[in-house]
Amino acid sequence: MTTRLDVLKTYKLFIDGKFPRSESGRTMVVHGVGGEVLAHLCKASRKDLRDAVEAARKAQAGWAGATAYNRGQVMYRMAEMMEGKRGEFVEALEGTEARRHAGTEPRKKVRRHGGTKGKTGWAAIEVEAAIDRLVCFAGWADKYAQVLGCNNPVAGPYYNFTAPEATGVVAAVAPDEHPLLGLISLIAPAMCSGNAVVGIASEANPIPAAILGEV
Repeated sequence: MTTRLDVLKTYKLFIDGKFPRSESGRTMVVHGVGGEVLAHLCKASRKDLRDAVEAARKAQAGWAGATAYNRGQVMYRMAEMMEGKRGEFVEALEGTEARRHAGTEPRKKVRRHGGTKGKTGWAAIEVEAAIDRLVCFAGWADKYAQVLGCNNPVAGPYYNFTAPEATGVVAAVAPDEHPLLGLISLIAPAMCSGNAVVGIASEANPIPAAILGEV
C-alpha cells in the first residue's frame, strides 16, 4: 500500500483556512532515522506568524460565540478526520523518532479500526491517545461551564453567578517528545473553551502537525 510519506512532499503552512507557502520562501528538510529525506516543510517567517495570529483573532469571536454543543460537534468531526489519517500519523512518527524509542516498545495493542488496527507500537499508541484526548475534550465542550460556573447566594433580590469566558488566542507549541499527542493536549482544551489556537509544530518532527493542519 502506498501512503503519503512514500512520495516526497512539501508541506505548506496552514493560515486562515488556506495553505500558503512561507512569505520568505524558505523551507526545512525533515530527515528520517537513517538520514533519508522524508519531506520538505515551508518555514514560517515572522510575517507568517503575525498573519496566523491575526487570522486567529478574527476567527476567535465566532468560535467563542458558537454554542458549546456546536464546538463539541466540530471537535468530534476533527477526531473522525484524524481517524482517516491514522496511518499517515503513525508513519510520520515512526519515520523520524524510531531511534529515540529503541528498546521501549509498548506492549499494548490499538483498539480502534483503521490502518493500525491491532498493531503494537509506540507510534500507534501515541496516535490512539491523541484521538482519544480530542474526543474527551469534545465531550467536555458543553459541560465544563456547568462544572466551573457556580451560583453564589447573596442577600436581597439578586442573582449572582460566575460564567467561564474564553481567553482569546492561544499559542500551542508542540513538544519534541510528543509532537502529536502533546499538541492535541494543548489544542483540545483551548478549543473546547472557545479559544482560537495558533499551533506551532515541533522542530524535531513537524510532520504530524502539518498533517493535522490538513484535518
